[in-house]
Amino acid sequence: MFLSTPSVGDRVRRRWYRSRQTAVTMHPARRLFPTNRIRDAVYTRRGLKWGVPAMLLAAPYIAATKFLTDYIEQADPEWGWLHLVVLLCGWNALKMLWLGPMSLIALARVRLREHAQRRKAARAHPAEDELAETGLVMAGGAS
Repeated sequence: MFLSTPSVGDRVRRRWYRSRQTAVTMHPARRLFPTNRIRDAVYTRRGLKWGVPAMLLAAPYIAATKFLTDYIEQADPEWGWLHLVVLLCGWNALKMLWLGPMSLIALARVRLREHAQRRKAARAHPAEDELAETGLVMAGGAS
């Protein structure tokens, strides 16, 4: 009998689930990874504006990558394990560089959503908007 292979969607869904499970399992260790903590802080509503300045943190990682690569070329073969540190620095630099554009996109989405909510609220309560436009507001504690 013909056995069906899982569809691409099923494979993607399973891989996504395994990725989520790994993230949940690794959550206590996240405090050890400074770039993940920075990323988490930037992806809050208050932190979205700091995505582009956070990109500047890629510079030390790039410098460390360059320095370590030069050192490995000149050192003995026993220093080959430093390639793992170079790989980690390169990955963190890419993460920090990617953080800026992604935070700007997220900020634009949030601002559009907030604008739509304000427009919806203004349509729901037009009388309040008319009072605000005419300047008729209650001053102090007067009733």
